[in-house]
Amino acid sequence: MNTADLGLPVAVPSTALFTDQYELTMLQAALRAGTADRRSVFEVFTRRLPEGRRYGVVAGTGRVLDAVENFRFDTGVLDFLRSRGVVDEPTLEWLADFRFRGDIQGYPEGEVYFPGSPLLRVEGSFAEAVLLETVILSILNHDSAVAAAASRMSLAAGVRQLIEMGARRTHELAAVAASRAAYIGGFHSTSDLAAGFRYGIPTVGTSAHAFTLLHDSERDAFTAQIDSLGRGTTLLVDTYDVAEAVRTAVELAGPELGAVRIDSGDLLLVAHRVRQQLDALGARDTRIVVTSDLDEYAIASLAAAPVDAYGVGTQLVTGSGHPTCSMVYKLVARAESTDPAAPLVPVAKKSLGGKTSVGGRKWAARRVDADGVATAEVVGTGEVPPELAGNELLVELVRGGEVLSREPLDTVRDRHARVRETLPLSARQLSRGEPVLPTEYL
Repeated sequence: MNTADLGLPVAVPSTALFTDQYELTMLQAALRAGTADRRSVFEVFTRRLPEGRRYGVVAGTGRVLDAVENFRFDTGVLDFLRSRGVVDEPTLEWLADFRFRGDIQGYPEGEVYFPGSPLLRVEGSFAEAVLLETVILSILNHDSAVAAAASRMSLAAGVRQLIEMGARRTHELAAVAASRAAYIGGFHSTSDLAAGFRYGIPTVGTSAHAFTLLHDSERDAFTAQIDSLGRGTTLLVDTYDVAEAVRTAVELAGPELGAVRIDSGDLLLVAHRVRQQLDALGARDTRIVVTSDLDEYAIASLAAAPVDAYGVGTQLVTGSGHPTCSMVYKLVARAESTDPAAPLVPVAKKSLGGKTSVGGRKWAARRVDADGVATAEVVGTGEVPPELAGNELLVELVRGGEVLSREPLDTVRDRHARVRETLPLSARQLSRGEPVLPTEYL
């Protein structure tokens, strides 16, 4: 589904200005030099994973496909560029007819990646491919960072439920994207209704402390919530005294009380006390939900606690300390001339400071052992070795400017869970360490 067709108030008419000015000035110069039509290959990769991360998660691909389709220079956009003198008139005329007509291959969304993985490859003329750099990187860097944090939290949580609730901690549009990425990484639901509307993610939510404080007593607040939402609702029990609140909650809702939420204090200690109290009151099926600035480490520390679900906000939507993946979009090959039959020439940046790149149009495959456990990420140019046939990672996403397919989000989420299981067990460690797979170049 093209989400722009939903007509949401937060939608934009075009993604063309989600870019940096130098993309357009490069286009103008290339048009004037006669090199704009040279066939070119750009690749998205990262030189390293964020410190301590064992693997990365590809997320945002579906949003990239939407952005590419909506990359149009309509009258309003062209008038803006003309009024600012960003580019000259011949370039504006070229932009007026712009449609991406190239090809895009990439790792399937939900896959894992490692340093050097060519997780997206954009092929077309230099002019059309270079324009997509900024919007592609902005989507993939953000969504993949959140998905990686979500994946780590999912591993820490095990079979327990995870609720994304970070909308109030980030930009309103980023919140929707973060919810989508968190779902890919293993979260089960979101508090953000826009994410539920756009992407079909299950939504949850009952009440905050303000609802309790609105009423003359906690009993009145609980009564009002139960009358409205039923006995299966989740009651927030830490506004005043937790033990008294739990006693009142079970008295009013009975053993059918759905859950209680704890949002402060020593969560490990309080969760044990609340579980004991609920069981003593006969509410053995009432679940315990904990929130309060959780991250993967806090979730792991609560593994022994009688907790049924975690609500995570700030740390999730900010990538748990790593809000970007440092992905780059580099030209790795270009034709010798504008002749469509001209051969591709590998090109690469060579500089000091670790910002080098590897030239050539690349493929990627994952080496696995006899038990199906991944042992290496293999990246190369030319022919894929026979022993790696069938393990190639890149798939077609766009051909001749046409999006080939859009996957349901549940398919992407299931893929990530499945692929993650093929990684060595050390991928589950939260302690700092090197990427769980080495990258081999052929």
